[in-house]
Amino acid sequence: MAVSRSGNRFTLPAWCLYDWANSAFTTLVVTFVYGTYFSGAFAGNEGEGTALWSRGIVVSSLLVAVLAPLLGALADQGGRRRKFLTGATLISVAATVLLTFVEPGSASAPLVALMVFVVANVAFETALVFYNSFLPSLAPKDRIGRISGIGWGLGYAGGLVSLVLALFGFIGLGDAEPLLSLNRESGFHVRATNLLVAGWFLLFSLPALLLLKDDAPGGRKVSVVGAFRELGETFRHLRHYRDMARFLLARLIYNDGLVTVFAFGGIYAAGTFGMSQGEVIVFAIALNVAAGTGAMVFGLLDDRLGGKTTILVSLAALAVASLIAVLAPTRTWFWVAGILLGVFAGPAQSASRSLMGRFVPENRESEFFGFFALSGKATAFLGPLLLGVLSEAWGQRAGVSVTVLFFLVGGAILLGVNETRGVAAAKEG
Repeated sequence: MAVSRSGNRFTLPAWCLYDWANSAFTTLVVTFVYGTYFSGAFAGNEGEGTALWSRGIVVSSLLVAVLAPLLGALADQGGRRRKFLTGATLISVAATVLLTFVEPGSASAPLVALMVFVVANVAFETALVFYNSFLPSLAPKDRIGRISGIGWGLGYAGGLVSLVLALFGFIGLGDAEPLLSLNRESGFHVRATNLLVAGWFLLFSLPALLLLKDDAPGGRKVSVVGAFRELGETFRHLRHYRDMARFLLARLIYNDGLVTVFAFGGIYAAGTFGMSQGEVIVFAIALNVAAGTGAMVFGLLDDRLGGKTTILVSLAALAVASLIAVLAPTRTWFWVAGILLGVFAGPAQSASRSLMGRFVPENRESEFFGFFALSGKATAFLGPLLLGVLSEAWGQRAGVSVTVLFFLVGGAILLGVNETRGVAAAKEG
């Protein structure tokens, strides 16, 4: 891997490794293990559990939408992106550990579990603001797509390995006993996977936390009032970055579909197709292989075709895959939908990050990636909320159908983005 533009030859691999580190949280906690466990163990039925979990995702999304731009501006203001990244990472790790010890059974257990999860998830998402903001300074514009793709591909690979460890080390598959003999009656063998997530996240994030460097010198006074003032100026000048603004609007919509798929994929597999916890993890492993492969392959195409084209192709495929998942009469068809979703979910995310990296003006990376996070979270409650409401009323198939609409509408808005003009605007500052 080439030497980065900011730092030594180890900096870029360290940055990519953070994707590997944080993937265990999204894969095991949010999507395939703890989310599925919560919906079954902390509620009276799958529909009620799905609705409760969706509300936790909603609250997390709203908090990130409010905090991300402000924290990004503060980090840029003082040249302290790495410190903010470190703090957010450690908070997420600590809250994930606590999640292990919240047992179902009491009246307050669902609320306590959701509160701890919200803290962990908000810290995780805000950490990504600072992490992503390093990308433009680490890679030249003509290679930003493949580097983003490599990072995202490593993330899915990390999710895959952590899933395998959770499956064979903690949960077990079928009649096979896991390596660790943990209490199954209380569900501790599932909750203990949070300890795996926390240790994994902390260990593999250390190279990035130690080696990433801020371009701007630190020491400038950090002012919340000043950060609000800078955000106001950014909003006023957003017309100068109209292609970035249109892209963020498109992402505001299509990312709702992605959030919904990731948050409820495992719950849908268990509730609609009767998959066991072990079968859900096997399904998740297959999806991670497909997604990691898709992210890396399309990362190379991203630099040739452009981020916009890569995202549009991915969204069209995701809409088709979601429709197949909704209508799937058998597990086989659901597997087909899942693999297709995996192949194109990675490129949609990776190309979104690289396109934003091309659109960001120099020395304002964290602030603008804060808006990137805002675009991913401001309305991210809509997907989970609609899914929860429709699932309670008409079942999970009706709930999952909302993802098709989000992918199609987001793609339609993205058609109006001019990538060349957006890159030129970023260079002008």
